[in-house]
Amino acid sequence: MPRTRFRLGLGVTALLAASALLPVPAQAAPVADYTITVDPTARGAAIDDTMYGVFFEDINRAADGGLYAELVQNRSFEYSTADNRSYTPLTAWTVDGSAQTLDDDGRLNERNRTYLALAAGSSVTNAGYNTGIRVEAGKTYDFSVWARAASGTTLTVGLQDAAGPLVGARKVAVRGGWAKYSVTFAAGRTSSYGRLTVATSAAAALDMVSLFPRDTYRHEPNGLRKDLAEKVAALHPGFVRFPGGCLVNTGSMQDYSEASGWQRTRAYQWKDTVGPVEQRATNANFWGYNQSYGLGYYEYFRFAEDIGAMPLPVVPALVTGCGQDKAVVDDALLERHIQDTLDLIEFANGPATSKWGKVRAGMGHPEPFHLTHIEVGNEENLPDEFFARFQQFRAAIQAAYPDVKVISNSGPDDSGTVFDTAWKLNREGHVDLVDEHYYNSPQWFLQNNDRYDSYDRQGPKVFLGEYASQGNAWQNALSEAAYMTGLERNADVVKLASYAPLFANEDAVQWRPDLVWFNNHASWGSANYEVQKLFMNNTGDRVVPSKASGTPSVSGPISGAIGLSTWATSAAYDDVKVTAADGTALFGDDFSTDASRWTHTGGGSWSVQDGQYVQTDAAAENTMVQAGDPAWHDYDLQVKATKKSGKEGFLVAFGVKDTGNYYWWNLGGWNNTQSAVEQATDGGKSTLLTKAGTIETGRAYDLDVKVRGRQVTLFLDGQQWGGFTDDKPAEPFRQVVTRDAATGDLIVKVVNAQDAAARTALDLGGAKVASRATATTLAAAPDAVNSEMNTPVTPVTSTVTGVAARFTYTFPANSVTFLRIRRK
Repeated sequence: MPRTRFRLGLGVTALLAASALLPVPAQAAPVADYTITVDPTARGAAIDDTMYGVFFEDINRAADGGLYAELVQNRSFEYSTADNRSYTPLTAWTVDGSAQTLDDDGRLNERNRTYLALAAGSSVTNAGYNTGIRVEAGKTYDFSVWARAASGTTLTVGLQDAAGPLVGARKVAVRGGWAKYSVTFAAGRTSSYGRLTVATSAAAALDMVSLFPRDTYRHEPNGLRKDLAEKVAALHPGFVRFPGGCLVNTGSMQDYSEASGWQRTRAYQWKDTVGPVEQRATNANFWGYNQSYGLGYYEYFRFAEDIGAMPLPVVPALVTGCGQDKAVVDDALLERHIQDTLDLIEFANGPATSKWGKVRAGMGHPEPFHLTHIEVGNEENLPDEFFARFQQFRAAIQAAYPDVKVISNSGPDDSGTVFDTAWKLNREGHVDLVDEHYYNSPQWFLQNNDRYDSYDRQGPKVFLGEYASQGNAWQNALSEAAYMTGLERNADVVKLASYAPLFANEDAVQWRPDLVWFNNHASWGSANYEVQKLFMNNTGDRVVPSKASGTPSVSGPISGAIGLSTWATSAAYDDVKVTAADGTALFGDDFSTDASRWTHTGGGSWSVQDGQYVQTDAAAENTMVQAGDPAWHDYDLQVKATKKSGKEGFLVAFGVKDTGNYYWWNLGGWNNTQSAVEQATDGGKSTLLTKAGTIETGRAYDLDVKVRGRQVTLFLDGQQWGGFTDDKPAEPFRQVVTRDAATGDLIVKVVNAQDAAARTALDLGGAKVASRATATTLAAAPDAVNSEMNTPVTPVTSTVTGVAARFTYTFPANSVTFLRIRRK
């Protein structure tokens, strides 16, 4: 039977049953008209069950004090000034009486070196995380401590806040050498400000002081904080990528015994994190704090299994990243790491009789974890050096475990020299999957929905391991939702995707945005979380080909004022000239007198010195000063720039609208390793052009930026450096349609990222469908942000009537809507 395709006319009355649940404006809101046509007889790309997952990295104190349910901070007295200047072995502890921390032959074990020697009649109190230790009335808590003291010594354990005891005191009789002692509490009342105290009747040594809620996720011992784990489980992720991130490929790759002084600036290595918790290492975290490794590889595997997700570990490739950028040349060390990776696969998949399978079984899991994918490396900025090592890892893994897929990566950016080189090597090397990472502005995500449309269908597949739009407002989540429609449309190329990072403790933030926020007593999903959850719970099994009309694009020339800036660098500027395309002088400043024509909008310290405008603070970031008219367009900007000191180079801005909207030429960025043109839109940046290169200190550079319409050409010392055309529309109306094999539903997913409602004529290509459908809608003001006390971005589910092969539906302004339409 031949296909019949219809494109409906517009103006049909919208059928929006959800309207009763959504805010109704006092006056008629603006409406834009669209069409969506679906071909239900065509076969689009199959969507794997593992399409969407989560990426866990211990950033923002996501592990200790977060997902890992331990309530005692610095439980083993291993915090060190060598790891963080503000730390001592007694960080988070208060001593009443006499005590000292020791690292000597009396230690608990080689990996747990520091312990507390507490004098008779003294006590020590722990402050926990955030405001204190959180307990809830009637719930059970398990205390344990490793102690050594003369027989007959009594430890008294209590938990209190400023209002008094939270539990009844418990007595522990110590019987001699190092041993573990445990007691159980039932909290008498709820508090977020608890303090745990251990007092001794006689001299005693203490280590591994621990307090766990009995009610961990799935009641696992050494388990996970329930509310945080449940939020991840509610996503129904297809995979869990762990443990990093920058944790994987920064710091020493050596063994602890090889590191001088046993200090712990060390890349995350899986063997440090398994076995009894008191024998696991404590490590200096790349993100500025210590991690206990109580949440280790076994717990990651167990969690992935518990939530039905594929485990996806990442191991170091002996090329550091995240600004360190060094290839480790040590054949013996490389062989050791390759063997460690083979041992990891045995730990995950080997029989309980194998060496490492026996370790897994001894931890309580005799059955294998069924590991199928493993990633080698993370965001290496040295693609040639990385890929040479990657090939050695892959060869060894495939020889021993041919069914395990080995994932490579393409560096830290979405484009540029490193990206292009890495992809060339990955294609030539016939890699299975390539991990891409990028954090860009909402506009970039709206502009690049078609990114994967042109990828080689016969080449390596894509693992989009880290992405986010640089904010937790609803406008950020909207742009990500629009982008995800393109990921699904290209599910034959994009096989895995995960937003990053996953967690943030609101009192310990190194990175924004984040998917789930928490403190010691509550957690909440961001607007971005709600988008991820909607897509993950309604993915479907196959794409149904569809098309949509677009939004008329209106765009004038690039216009704006000019700016000068620095980033962790001191620099001097001189002879600034702005000339119109016809040669008319618009602006000039040789700084022979003052800088009164410039407005200081950033940090740093600017002053006129010897006829130059100088920024002298070599630590300050984004020190921008601005001058000129925001209406300028079609002009030349010329300036002399000289780096005086610091880590990077200098930045020259053009098209400056305000502090959050501009372009700048970033010369000597990324620790003076590359240069780029970046665009800031509403405070979020995206990269338009990158090149490798450095800026010399003390040398004067001539910079010339020519702006013509939407075209920009850049000259460095009279030679053309590069150029770009910024004319790609940021399409606000995006859609994709998938089919759910289990239910037969068509899932029409529509993102309307604009202030006007989208009245849309849908043509389902003659498909016979039920007259009622279910709509799930996320809609809010663009600047809405979910918080502990207020969650404006919350899904609303409703029934839609009047559904047919051809019908009209109005998608609210600034909304994501999923229509589940039952086929007859």
